[in-house]
Amino acid sequence: MRLSAPTRPTLAVVGATGAVGRTALSILAMREDLWGEIRLAAAREHVGTTLTVRGEDLVVQELTPEFFDGVQVAMFDIPPEVTREWAEIAAARGAVVVDNGTALRRDPDVPLIVTEVNPRKVADRPRGIVANPGAATLTIIDVLAVLHSGWELTELVVNSYQAASGAGMAGVERLYEELAVVGGERSLGQSPGDVRRHIEHELGRTDVFPAPLAMNVIPWIGTHAGDGWTTEEVKIRHEVRKILGIPDLRVSATCVRVPVITTHSAAVHATFANRIPVKAARQALIETPAVVVLDDPDVPDFPTPSDIVGADPRFVGRMRQAMDFPHTLEFFICGDNLRKGSALNMVQTAELIHHELTSA
Repeated sequence: MRLSAPTRPTLAVVGATGAVGRTALSILAMREDLWGEIRLAAAREHVGTTLTVRGEDLVVQELTPEFFDGVQVAMFDIPPEVTREWAEIAAARGAVVVDNGTALRRDPDVPLIVTEVNPRKVADRPRGIVANPGAATLTIIDVLAVLHSGWELTELVVNSYQAASGAGMAGVERLYEELAVVGGERSLGQSPGDVRRHIEHELGRTDVFPAPLAMNVIPWIGTHAGDGWTTEEVKIRHEVRKILGIPDLRVSATCVRVPVITTHSAAVHATFANRIPVKAARQALIETPAVVVLDDPDVPDFPTPSDIVGADPRFVGRMRQAMDFPHTLEFFICGDNLRKGSALNMVQTAELIHHELTSA
């Protein structure tokens, strides 16, 4: 369906009350005003909630097939089992779905879009559905794409350090609660299991994280995918391969949850077919609009999550050639997982579809 130029498409945000949904609404207020009507939907317990979008108070509606009538683009951030049902319904009603969940990313008929890397793929959507990559992938993919274009990526080892908000609002709330009960206890963290015992005594156990997160790190994100790997680690492997168009890329990932509210980080060991000089790689990244280089070992200057939270670019530093691997570049990178790591890329993808629908 192609719209006439003066027509302003209708945008739906499904999952509007979640952490990513609310971030998407705040981003819409800062972007070019492209949309006509904006509709909001969320879980049944949030129906009737009022949210302010672009200065207008909008009421969250119930998710029904009729909700999508007249909608041109629908952004989804809902559980995978819900997406599998409702994405098809929305597409059948004429909406192009931009899904932020995991349900459809591996479908060969659903393009996986990063707007700075493979924007043309957005038009190749036989099911009327486009997928948003995971936040860990979006943290590293712009840098990898730039370096791959110059030196040909052949191997990738990545250790991700992922924030509590990657587990949604429940993750954020749990971390704040844990921080509150350990904050004044100066004796904690000095005996085996004392942090766990104290937190569980004060707050009880939770299924949000498999271990306490305050004063701790958790080397497990997602569920068991077999052979000791987690679904989050397997996901990074698949998504990087699909986005960069390297189906046989050798990838190994270890994903760790850290006591940071928002902003994922990653330590990356990337190997290329050609020798990669650090100076040339740094200059290529400096010239990339979506990336900020903070890399001065003499200061020292490097990105950290608390310094770049709320920013849209990815921040890269600690760039160095591996001592024993002349074709390998090591670097550390941070990116806000709720902004470009989720909501911003989703909004930008919706804008690509808007341009397609409204162009002559």
